Amino acid sequence: MKFEEQKSAGREKDEVAIELLRQLTRKLCSNDITTARLAAFNLSWMQEDGLAILTQVLLGDFSRTSKKAAAYGLRSMRGRMKKLALEVLERGLKQRDRTTKAACVKALSLIKGKGVEKGASVVEKSMADNSNRQQVQKKEN
Repeated sequence: MKFEEQKSAGREKDEVAIELLRQLTRKLCSNDITTARLAAFNLSWMQEDGLAILTQVLLGDFSRTSKKAAAYGLRSMRGRMKKLALEVLERGLKQRDRTTKAACVKALSLIKGKGVEKGASVVEKSMADNSNRQQVQKKEN
């Protein structure tokens, strides 16, 4: 008797998970980038199911907002899915759709650290400006 109850509880959990995936897919296709990115991030934690949905949106016929959010979700993948997500992003570079290509180029550049270098150079510039100001103030005194 207990075994049958556990089995039915497993089905209910599967149904709940399927409904959650449907909701996240609908949110991913939203025109609001914040909602779409949040859904993509949540899908990035759902292993194979999330990878499949994000891949379908990125490589399919969806809006620019959805594709950018899907690239964000793929970029946010962790663990064993990270390598598969990188392969999907690299496959997106070969697509004819320029929106897909642009989203993949941006995501891959952020993953590989090119975006980080830009931020570091801005910090270095601001530090250099501060040291120049300090030198000018010392000369005036």
